[in-house]
Amino acid sequence: MTSSQNLFRGIGYALAITAVAVSLSACGISRITVRGNLPDPERVSELKPGEVSKDDVLDSLGSPSSVNTFGNETWYYIGERTETVAFLAPKVLERQVLIVEFNKKGRMAQMVSLGLNAAREITHVERITPTFGEELTWIDQILGNFRRFTGPKK
Repeated sequence: MTSSQNLFRGIGYALAITAVAVSLSACGISRITVRGNLPDPERVSELKPGEVSKDDVLDSLGSPSSVNTFGNETWYYIGERTETVAFLAPKVLERQVLIVEFNKKGRMAQMVSLGLNAAREITHVERITPTFGEELTWIDQILGNFRRFTGPKK
């Protein structure tokens, strides 16, 4: 081999090693995402039950994530902070649910804050919902598709 071939081979190896190193280092970078409304704890501590109105809460915390329309008027401020590393499932770093209840006069009656430790695991229900109608085999489905393109029988 000539020296120019060795030089190109060396440059090729260096570029390949650099590309692999950059690719692997990108996997270690985490991405922090905030979803919902995480109210500032200082602003939350300023709100005292019985002393503030709905407008005061709106001015201090902003619009709620959800509003209960049944029974007592209740506002929910829901937010979470997650960390995602490469293609792995996101890890929840912080979750907060702030529940603000109002009395009939529009004054804040109580405020409850729930954190990540109040969360519960929910398991999926593995049952099949029955449907009514004709059960078709895969042959019926294929033949049904052919009939659809050839037109109805006369």
